[in-house]
Amino acid sequence: MISYKPFQKLLIDNEIKVTVLMKELNISSVTMATLNARTKNNKPVSLSTIEKICMKLNCKISDVVEIKWIIEFSCCFGYFN
Repeated sequence: MISYKPFQKLLIDNEIKVTVLMKELNISSVTMATLNARTKNNKPVSLSTIEKICMKLNCKISDVVEIKWIIEFSCCFGYFN
């Protein structure tokens, strides 16, 4: 599962306004909403967008996105998360 919590923390820690960053990097409001969403099932964002953010904020990809592992167990009844 993709998580953009590191990106959200980066914005808060550096007092960066989402609207300003969106305009400076020419990122759509839909993409920025995806990055700033506080849901469990985040949608993918292109690597070119993540690259723009990293270059602008001088950070690593891991400062923007992380992968949360979900382990599925199978048994005679199906799959469980």
